[in-house]
Amino acid sequence: QNVLEMTATHSNYKDPNNLKFEEIKILGMSQEITSVSVSQNNVVQNDPLNITYDAGRKVALIRGLQLELGKSYTIKWTARTNINERFDCYPSPDATKQKCEALGCTWQTISLSSGPRCYYNSDNPYFIESVAYSSSGMVATLSLDSAKVRANEALTAPISTLRLEVKYHLNNMLQFKIYDYKTPRYEVPVPLNLPSSPRSTSQDRLYDVALKTKPFGIQIRRRSTGEVIWDSALPTFTFSDMFIQISTRLASQYIYGFGEQEHPTFRHDMNWQTWGLFTRDQPPTYKLNSYGYQPFYMALEEAGNAHGVLLLNSNAMDVTFQPTPALTYRTTGGILDFYMVLGPTPELVVKEYTELIGRPVMPPYWSLGFQLCRYGYQNDSEIAQLVEEMKAAGIPYDVQYSDIDYMIRQLDFTLSPRFSGLPALVDKIKKEGMRFIIILDPAISANETDYPAYSRGVEDDVFMTWPNSDEIFYSKVLFREEYLYLFSHTCLVFLLFLQLYGAHSAFPDFFRNSTAEWWKREIVEYHTNPRDPSKSIKFDGLWTDMNEPAAFVNGSVDGCRDELLNNPPYMPQLGFRSVGLTLKTACMEAQQRLADGTPVRHFDVHSLYGWSQAKPSLEGLQKATKERGIVITRSTYPSSGRWAGHWLGDNTAAWDQLSKSVIGMMEFSLFGISYTGADICGFFKDSEYELCLRWMQLGAFYPYSRNHNEKGTKRQDPAAWNATFHEISRNVLNIRYTLLPYLYTLLHDAHADGTTVIRPVLHEFVEDRKTWEVYEQFLWGSALLISPVMKQGARTVDAYFPNARWYDYYTEEDTGFRGQLKNLPAPLDHINLHIRGGYILPWQRPANTTFYSRKNAMGLTVALDDALFACGHLYWDDGVLIDAYENGVYLLTSFTANQTVLDITVTHHGYNDPNNLMFTDIKVLGVPTKVSQVTVSQNGETIQSPHTITYDSNKKVLTITRLQLQLGKNYSLQWS
Repeated sequence: QNVLEMTATHSNYKDPNNLKFEEIKILGMSQEITSVSVSQNNVVQNDPLNITYDAGRKVALIRGLQLELGKSYTIKWTARTNINERFDCYPSPDATKQKCEALGCTWQTISLSSGPRCYYNSDNPYFIESVAYSSSGMVATLSLDSAKVRANEALTAPISTLRLEVKYHLNNMLQFKIYDYKTPRYEVPVPLNLPSSPRSTSQDRLYDVALKTKPFGIQIRRRSTGEVIWDSALPTFTFSDMFIQISTRLASQYIYGFGEQEHPTFRHDMNWQTWGLFTRDQPPTYKLNSYGYQPFYMALEEAGNAHGVLLLNSNAMDVTFQPTPALTYRTTGGILDFYMVLGPTPELVVKEYTELIGRPVMPPYWSLGFQLCRYGYQNDSEIAQLVEEMKAAGIPYDVQYSDIDYMIRQLDFTLSPRFSGLPALVDKIKKEGMRFIIILDPAISANETDYPAYSRGVEDDVFMTWPNSDEIFYSKVLFREEYLYLFSHTCLVFLLFLQLYGAHSAFPDFFRNSTAEWWKREIVEYHTNPRDPSKSIKFDGLWTDMNEPAAFVNGSVDGCRDELLNNPPYMPQLGFRSVGLTLKTACMEAQQRLADGTPVRHFDVHSLYGWSQAKPSLEGLQKATKERGIVITRSTYPSSGRWAGHWLGDNTAAWDQLSKSVIGMMEFSLFGISYTGADICGFFKDSEYELCLRWMQLGAFYPYSRNHNEKGTKRQDPAAWNATFHEISRNVLNIRYTLLPYLYTLLHDAHADGTTVIRPVLHEFVEDRKTWEVYEQFLWGSALLISPVMKQGARTVDAYFPNARWYDYYTEEDTGFRGQLKNLPAPLDHINLHIRGGYILPWQRPANTTFYSRKNAMGLTVALDDALFACGHLYWDDGVLIDAYENGVYLLTSFTANQTVLDITVTHHGYNDPNNLMFTDIKVLGVPTKVSQVTVSQNGETIQSPHTITYDSNKKVLTITRLQLQLGKNYSLQWS
């Protein structure tokens, strides 16, 4: 073992070429070779050797040998498992040598590494017993090798026979699914857009799939490069009732995605980092699982291609990254159902992924305006005063909210006497061009004597129950301020107060058809209020909070009844894992029912709660308002973006939250949720002047741009600060409002084609590996680069400019920056914006609300690239019509500039804007020579035009004003 004997058994010939063995390749090496000795006649030679090891292929290569042909040698080597090749055999927190070895694994302490002390030393025990191939995939039966089964704790003993299905759905997408085909198990009830039968062809697939028989593994290669992008033939694979684990080697160290957690960088740290997935009422905090459950990642390959992987599982889970590079999934139930999209570009990965899960919702135009909210408004007069102060400051502002303050004791669908004037106030601001959004929490109080929402819910059988029973499952929910106060005091006082005063609350089960209909009726009735029309609040959007679902006791009012489900044999690495799965939520044994009546355990579907609420919320809103509306949800799952946007939760007024908000938005771009943003200036703690000002600048470029904070903190809305703050906020929001036609078009593109709105720089410049690490800058689509200041006291910002032509948004000059990091001036009143050459941005003169800005003159900024080419387009509809795109009630206009010609071409004409909109101003950036004349033509004929032109020879900018180019018509402009 670990010895190679080279013996010359007959040596009567000496080759004249002095041949030597210079390298040895050893196949099937399960460990890394760390040292090699070569001896001849027991004399060790000292030739310098080079040793490499490919762990994926289990191949060792020894180079630098000088072994003469015809002589005898002994080659000995020592081998060990490289720390980076160790896979954790005991991921629970209380690992010991005794527990480790009881599982048949190896224990070895580590001094300078974060790798596991307890690791597997043998292959996984599954092998392929039989396999059937077809043109559309393969089906295999997996069996357990009893000789290799390791010791297991109760309920984690591997299932003896499994089924593997591989389906080649599309040339760029495949599915591989492992499940127990003998005993039905829970599978995620989220529908995906899969072809009714696979539509790929063997010659056009971007991938090849190979199965490893013993030990079992799946290997996927990108056909164009041969790179292995999935390889699960690793020792970790096991499949039991309450513990399923699988690992894969990764194509590179560049992995993005998984959520929802607070990540310090966009690219994942691969140095033994574990992240938990399980929806929870947890404000963004490092390493703690938060509101959403997003088991999707995108990987970059060494050749610069990209792919994405979804694990369609909803049970409590964690994922571990290690520097191998490799990834390990551990989940507490369900099955393994993977979907891989092959890109090959990052932007194509997102398009293919959203084709699978569903495209992002199209928000109404008004929802792109600036928005204000806070928890803790005392009455409607305070909101009315805020509206007037914002108007007096001249700060653009479209949407006002009320948090739970407007309710009677935080009861959904009620109106507090302190807010009796809210219906009239909402009517007033809507007449002035504004909109209003209300909050709804899912938990429904059961303690009221006259509460129709609850009584009708009982009547319609809409609530979660105890298993195999009609008994409603009750938890407790406090007034929010009491919860926040008591949570910081002793547990004894907290629990005593809950026991005495917390309201019994029932959780609607949104999977049921009856619940969806009940919820929609309650939304409609609250909007119209036929019992008391004076209390009718004509809201325009819904903000669905606390839908993880959140509770203020762990479990139920009477405790939980199934210890195994609430504290499973393997507790994933979640925050406060010692408490179990019930922390601030319902008992896991609570029962829900799918639309077809199938009972499911909350244990399995907990993380789908917010997902199940999103669709009926949007449908109820649209039924009530007869408009598109918007739903903002806290808890998400893959495909939530079809019905809702998402805010990043209860953040803190702290400088590190600025960059983390950019990371969060970029991650949700990957997850297919385009309409996102963080609470500007921070939710918890008092914001301070510079922080809030820099956050207003950054937040002006969130798709969902809302300033919101906590009860008891200082006011932080823009009107609350001084005149300088007003001016800076006004200026940056005017830039936002100017660019809303471009932003609206990007959101349409996301809705129609699945492209990203908040776009990581690497999505446009993946060939530049420096962009793979950029996360403090981002793009709006392809064309606008945003480089905000996110450090206290900074008056400059470091910005990376990939290899393209970049124009300063303000000066309109070509910066000349290409493929370099630049330190840019960033005084307190300035956020750096750059337009990319090759693109055309549509814009509109701003106003204080979108109701008025939509009536204003429009314009184009044409940013020519090195070839004097640029293109762009504009999507336009009435801003509120439900399914305007789907029903063809929209206008789509393309813009193409080439050398000295700009063509404006209507490609879809299904909408006529009543405001007689016109393009009146066009700026062409990067025009190399002086322009003395511009002609306008239609249908090949020159037409009269009252325009004027100027040309700045220093900036190389052509400005055309006083144009009268009607929106919805074709034109061609030529300059000479």
